[in-house]
Amino acid sequence: MGSPLASWPWASLGSYKYLLYGPLVAKVAHAWRESGSMPLDSWCLHLLILLVLRSLTFQLWFSYGNMLFFTRRRRVVKDGVDFRQIDAEWDWDNTMIMQTLIAAMVINNPLFPGVTELRAWDPRGWAVALLLHVSISEPAFYWAHRALHRGPLFSQYHAMHHSSPVTQSLTAGFGTPLESLILTLAMAAPLAGAFLAGAGSVSLVYGHVLLFDYLRCMGYSNVEVISHKAFAAFPPLRYLIYTPTYLSLHHREKDCNFSLFMPLFDALGGTLNSKSWELQKEIDQGKNDRVPDFVFLAHVVDVTSSMHVPFGFRSCSSLPFSTHLVLLPLWPLAFTFMIIQWFCSKTYTVSFYCLRGRLHQTWTVPRYGFQYFIPSAKKGINRQIELAILRADKMGVKVLSLAALNKNEALNGGGTLFVGKHPDLRVRVVHGNTLTAAVILNEIPSNVKEVFLTGATSKLGRAIALYLCRKKIRVLMLTLSTERFLKIQREAPAEFQPYLVQVTKYQAAQNCKTWIVGKWLSLREQRWAPPGTHFHQFVVPPIIGFRRDCTYGKLAAMRLPKDVEGLGSCEYTMERGVVHACHAGGVVHCLEGWDHHEVGAIDVDRIDVVWKAALKHGLTPP
Repeated sequence: MGSPLASWPWASLGSYKYLLYGPLVAKVAHAWRESGSMPLDSWCLHLLILLVLRSLTFQLWFSYGNMLFFTRRRRVVKDGVDFRQIDAEWDWDNTMIMQTLIAAMVINNPLFPGVTELRAWDPRGWAVALLLHVSISEPAFYWAHRALHRGPLFSQYHAMHHSSPVTQSLTAGFGTPLESLILTLAMAAPLAGAFLAGAGSVSLVYGHVLLFDYLRCMGYSNVEVISHKAFAAFPPLRYLIYTPTYLSLHHREKDCNFSLFMPLFDALGGTLNSKSWELQKEIDQGKNDRVPDFVFLAHVVDVTSSMHVPFGFRSCSSLPFSTHLVLLPLWPLAFTFMIIQWFCSKTYTVSFYCLRGRLHQTWTVPRYGFQYFIPSAKKGINRQIELAILRADKMGVKVLSLAALNKNEALNGGGTLFVGKHPDLRVRVVHGNTLTAAVILNEIPSNVKEVFLTGATSKLGRAIALYLCRKKIRVLMLTLSTERFLKIQREAPAEFQPYLVQVTKYQAAQNCKTWIVGKWLSLREQRWAPPGTHFHQFVVPPIIGFRRDCTYGKLAAMRLPKDVEGLGSCEYTMERGVVHACHAGGVVHCLEGWDHHEVGAIDVDRIDVVWKAALKHGLTPP
């Protein structure tokens, strides 16, 4: 049996824990029905509104802290938040559930005076609350927090909270019931005192609780928000308000900086870390920033998937992308951001992780999938990509890999446009298609003697066809252009050219069970495949699996090595730890230290070289 108040009583309920709000909702609904209007005189209604506003406070701070294009240079801890921490903090809102239920019990208790009146404003209450916060909440929390760091109390109740190496706003709500109860008492004492003095008000409850959450989230945000110049201009301020650096030192060293919001009590208790303000100054000045070794230049797929970004909802971005109903009401907001980005935005940093001492970042071109097929947008998109490459070159980035549409042959020749225009680039531009081809080719069983290839004259289709014919595998190349087919066929050694066969109709593959798909297939076209066919894919977006008697492969991808650090978001529909092959191709290029660009046509002779290098460095098929 575990220690009391060490685990949440509703832990086994999962998402059903939100049914605990049911009685509050029912009471508000009943009052609404009885009065015929919104019951603004109901504390239950205000508790529910406050719950929404508090959740929004945590979410907005989380989003701000993870907007790397705003906050990257002022991050306190440089590391990323990994999946382990995300899963551990999944139920970060348990503290709010506890506080809401306790508040509901108090306001419905006739023995507690003062709460029956719903006074909108009373300045006396604010004065009483401030006095009680400084005289009771701050010192009480300080000593309770110090106690939690001693002996068995730490291992039983507080170690879990400190298991999060990188603090974020959601970390502020992550802990055991005992920790949350201490925090609740610290928050409630000023409010209770104000109401007992007959000076409580609705505005005080909203203001105090939201300000309390705001300061908690700020401290845990891992981003410096208060300028060091403010502390230099008014030195006493450093004892009145803490900073994210101050809190991070506590989380890292565990023997200092125990205060709630006011470092004054650490100074009085002899537990103030002397490095707090100097370190805060360095971070505020951007000295914690770092140049990435590798950049994956991505793009947005569509409006819905744009809400999958790491600075959106962590519960969505940490899982493979799917359309969540909860996100649909936010679609108009996402659409508005798309319009703004179309006219105003430049390439920006979205996420990062570390691999063997190297910093890898993902940058996003602020363009959506459909825009790549608008002829008038072509020039602007290439300009965005070019500026990103030049920026990476100036920063000292070693390798930049282009995502699917950013290396479109019709757009920029698979990156040749930029390399040709800037021959002195130090950053190596990589399209990653060599590894993409290798992944697809290594999925094909060794006993296959014939394949059907659509998108056969594309960059990837050409490389796949030339590689397979050398293995004496018959390739049925679907194309209406005899000229393109013959050009590819002539590239193959003479003894292997007969293995390349041009076909012009899908009917030609009705006896072939291995389809390699580089062009979208409708249901009608898929019907020509015999039962038991497997569809290997390199078409974006992937085809829809209409056939139940066939199997469908996913887009070419690789799983990052096990020693990857700080990875906490999924790349579009990929599983955790899996990235698109073009992303992985850039990773291999960086790890190998290759000094050539990988743009334009795929070098068939390098397919096996890149594949073996990927496996050597611990990248594996998903």
